[in-house]
Amino acid sequence: MRPNYSKIYYDMLKQDDPEKLKDPKIKELLKKLNTTEDVLNFNEKIFKQSKESQQNNQKLKTYDKKTMLRLLQYQKKHELSTSFMSKKYKISRTTIAKWRKTFEKELETASGE
Repeated sequence: MRPNYSKIYYDMLKQDDPEKLKDPKIKELLKKLNTTEDVLNFNEKIFKQSKESQQNNQKLKTYDKKTMLRLLQYQKKHELSTSFMSKKYKISRTTIAKWRKTFEKELETASGE
């Protein structure tokens, strides 16, 4: 079972910053919180964080399978190095390599279509 991020963020904004809920773009984004990537991007846009806070939060990030596959397919499609992906998305090279090994067969079938 997965948390209802739309409801969580709605309640947080309602309590802390109700003015943001009047923005149609924010309302639209709230409806589209389907993947981990969506949640992380929304959080980044809504709540400005300090560098220290970002570094601490980075250690606690988890990714769902759909997001992992999307990132690996993006890397393959654009022929990007693991180092580049690591820097761009702030994920360790070891983690990206582990994902690639874990989803090797799924990536082959996706590229074969």
